[in-house]
Amino acid sequence: MGLQGTGFLLQCYLVLAGTMYFELGEQEEKCIIEEIPEDVLVTGYFLLEPWDLKSFTNSPHLGVTLTVRDPNHEVLMSKRYGKFGKFTFTAHMSGQHFICFQTNSTRFSVFAGESLKLHLDVQMGEHSIDPNVDKTKVNMKTLETSLSHLIDQMVFITRQQEYQREKEETFRQISEDTNSKVLWWAVVQTSILLSVGFWQMKRLKDFFIAKKLV
Repeated sequence: MGLQGTGFLLQCYLVLAGTMYFELGEQEEKCIIEEIPEDVLVTGYFLLEPWDLKSFTNSPHLGVTLTVRDPNHEVLMSKRYGKFGKFTFTAHMSGQHFICFQTNSTRFSVFAGESLKLHLDVQMGEHSIDPNVDKTKVNMKTLETSLSHLIDQMVFITRQQEYQREKEETFRQISEDTNSKVLWWAVVQTSILLSVGFWQMKRLKDFFIAKKLV
C-alpha cells in the first residue's frame, strides 16, 4: 500500500471512530435505509475488518460492492471498493434510499461465512472540512472553507424542512379527502333513510284509506 493509500486509511480510521458498525459475512449483503431529501449530497466512509481483530482473515483480497437504490428501487450507483473507501451520490428524489454493502472476494466461496465488521459513517448535505489543510495557508482560505461548510448545512436544513412540509401537506390533503368522503357518505345514508321513511308512511296511509280505516 502506497503512502497515499496509507494516509487515506488513517483518515478513514479517524472519521469512523465512534460511528455505527454492523456484522457482515463474506458474500453477504446488508442494507441501511436513509431518509434523504431531493438534491442532497450524501458522503459516506466505510472500513471493513475482521470481527475478531486477533483472528486471521481467510480473504486478504476481500472488498465491498456498494449499491445505492432510490425510493423506486432504481440503482443510483454500484461500485466495487477495497476494504475501505469513500463514496458520494446525490439524491434525485425525496424519500427512503437504500445503501447496500456486499462483500466480495477473489477466493472461492468455500471461505464464505467468516464474520466481518463494517464501520460506516454517512453524512448528508455537507462536506467535511479537510483535516490535512496546510497550516501555512492564509486564514482566509480556512475561513472560506468553514463558511462553505456552514452554507451546505443551512441548505440541507432548509431542504429537510421543505421535505417535511411536503409530507405534512400530503397527509393533510389525504385527511381532508377522507373526511369529505365520510361526510358525503353520511349525507347519502341520511337521505336514503328519510326517503324510505316517507315511502313507508305513504304506503301505510294508502293502506288505511283503502281499508276505510281513516
